[in-house]
Amino acid sequence: MASEQHFDVLIVGAGLSGIGAAWRLRKQRPRDTYAVLEARDAIGGTWDLFRYPGVRSDSDMFTLSYPFRPWREPESLASGDKIRRYIQETADEAGITGHIRFGTRVTSAQWSSADARWTVHTAAGETLTCSFLYGCAGYYDYDEGYRPDFPGLGDFAGELVHPQFWPEDLDHRGKRVVIIGSGATAVTLVPAMAADAAHVTMLQRSPTYVTPLPDRDVVADVARRLLPPNAANRIARAKNILVTQAFYQVAKRRPKLVRRALRAVAVHFLKNPAYVDEHFSPHYDPWDQRLCVIPSGDLYRSITDGRASVVTDHIDTFVPEGIRLRSGTTLDADIVVSATGLSLLPVGGIRLSVDGAPVDVGKSASYRGLMLGGVPNFAYCIGYVNASWTLRADLSHRYLLKLLDHMERHGYTSAAPTAPGGTGRPLLDLSSGYVQRALDIFPRQGDRDPWLVRQNYLRDVLTTPRADVTRDMEFTRSPTPVRPASVSSEVVP
Repeated sequence: MASEQHFDVLIVGAGLSGIGAAWRLRKQRPRDTYAVLEARDAIGGTWDLFRYPGVRSDSDMFTLSYPFRPWREPESLASGDKIRRYIQETADEAGITGHIRFGTRVTSAQWSSADARWTVHTAAGETLTCSFLYGCAGYYDYDEGYRPDFPGLGDFAGELVHPQFWPEDLDHRGKRVVIIGSGATAVTLVPAMAADAAHVTMLQRSPTYVTPLPDRDVVADVARRLLPPNAANRIARAKNILVTQAFYQVAKRRPKLVRRALRAVAVHFLKNPAYVDEHFSPHYDPWDQRLCVIPSGDLYRSITDGRASVVTDHIDTFVPEGIRLRSGTTLDADIVVSATGLSLLPVGGIRLSVDGAPVDVGKSASYRGLMLGGVPNFAYCIGYVNASWTLRADLSHRYLLKLLDHMERHGYTSAAPTAPGGTGRPLLDLSSGYVQRALDIFPRQGDRDPWLVRQNYLRDVLTTPRADVTRDMEFTRSPTPVRPASVSSEVVP
C-alpha cells in the first residue's frame, strides 16, 4: 500500500551533491524537515557506482571536497574508495545518514499550484510530498551506459566489459586487453590494468588531450607542515582554483600556445615526437572537450615501459580473436573494455509536471543553471565542466537556501523563474560525444543574466552569494495551501 509523508525539502541523490545539500540545509535551516532519496543501497553516487580498476578523481580533492569539511588525505587525486568513504563520513558526522531512504528511486513528481507542493512517486509505489524538490542525482544515467552497435560483436570469443558495470570476478591477469576509448575512464584503466595484464591497448578513433598532474600537492604538503589543517586546506584550495581557472582562460584565449605546451609535456614523457603527433595531438582545441588528467604521467609510463600501447584507428568488425580495424590490422584480445562514454540523463530521469502539464526539460530555459523556467519550487544540481564539480554544486546549495529564507520571510509558498522569450546555447558547452548525444534532452541557456551559465568559478563565487533572488522570479502566497480557493499570487519584478 502506498504511503504519504510530507517534508519541507526532498533531496534526490545521496552522492557528493546530495550530501553537501543536506549538510547546508541542516546548518542553515535546522527546523526544516527533509529526506534524501537514494535509488541505490549506499551513499556515494558516482563513487559508489563505478568500481573499475583504478577509478579515481580527475579533479584535485582540495576543490572536489566540501569547503566545510577539508580533505585530510595525502593524495591530491584520490581513489574512488577514499572519495566514497569521505562522503559517507561526512553524512555520518552530520547526522544525515539517518535521513537517507535507500533503494528509493524517484520516477515522477507533480506540482500542484493549488496545494503549493510536489507529489513525488517512487518505483516502489511510495508517495511523498514536499514543499521544495531538489534534484542532486547529477546527469549520468546510472542504469545504462553508452553502448555503440559494434559490428560482429557476436563473433567475439572473449569477454566484453563496460566500466559502468564492472564484474567483481573479472580476472585480467596475463590477459590481452583492448580498451576502446580515450576519455577519462580509458586513461585511468590503461595503467591500472597494465600492471597485471599481458598487454593493454588503448584503441581510439581520435586523440584526446591529457595532462599529467602530481599525485601529491606540494603546496598543500608544505602548508600542512606549517599551518593548522583548516588554514592549510584553504591555501591549497585557493591555489588550485586559481591555477585551474587561469589555465582554462589561457586555453580558450591562446589555444595554440596551450596545444604546444601539452605536446611538449607529452614528448618529454614519451621521447617520441612522431608517436605524440599520431596519438596525442587532437584536432580540436584544448577545453573544447574536458582535459583528461593522468596522475604523475602514469599512462605515459605504461607506454614507455612497453606494458601498454595506443592505436588510433576505426573498428571494422569484431572477429573471434579480437577486433579487426579499417586499416586491416587485427588486435588480439581476451578482454575488450568498452570505455566509449556515458549516457546522460537530465534531472535524474524524473518525469515532471506542473498542474497536470508535462515539463519538457529539453525545451526549458535554465535559470542560473539550477532551476527551470516556469517550474516552481524545483532545482537541479550540476557542476562545472572546467573545474571541480563541488565548487559549483556548493554555490547552488547556498543560493537555494537564500531563496528559501527569502520565501519564508515574506510568506511565499512558491517561486518559479519567469522564462525568457528564447533560449540559446546548450547548458553543457562541450563538444564531447557524450554531451552532443544528449543536447536535445537538457535545458538551454538564455541570452542574458540570470539565464546564462558561465563556466567561471571566480566570477560566480563573488556574484552568486549576492544574487538577487527576486530577479525574473514569480512568487506566490498560499495562506492555506491545501485549499485551492485560497490561492493568491504576487509577482515580484
